[in-house]
Amino acid sequence: MFRGHSQRHIDPKGRLMLPPEFREIILEKSPDGNIMITNFDDCVVAYPFQEWEQIENSFYKLNMANRQSRDFQRFFISGASMVSLDKQGRILIPPYLRSYADISREVVLAGVGRKFEIWDQARFEAQRKKMEQDFDSIMDSLAENGFELRL
Repeated sequence: MFRGHSQRHIDPKGRLMLPPEFREIILEKSPDGNIMITNFDDCVVAYPFQEWEQIENSFYKLNMANRQSRDFQRFFISGASMVSLDKQGRILIPPYLRSYADISREVVLAGVGRKFEIWDQARFEAQRKKMEQDFDSIMDSLAENGFELRL
């Protein structure tokens, strides 16, 4: 499970060094070091390949007569790219994904369970600040929808 967050630098070629704990999880789930990355929620999301296969399979359950379903599938699946860890533990983020997420040099990697997110640092900080401001109303909404957080 991916947890925590760390600040990183992306090099001019678009290569990003992953934290050792993220690399370990990737190699545990995918010994060849392959992961799938795609555009989602104003960032780049990354999944070990076996997790990605489950996501792709979930699209078979969607009603493709629905325009929003087709549009979302087109956006999410066609935006995906398989990348591999190199010998230094880096991945190459394609230009179109860097552009989508407005990624420049400073990035934040955020572990969020079965995936991790790659954020432009300024966007990440803005998102966290918004979450902090809306925290109580978000928690109330989650509780109203049956989510129980046991602290």
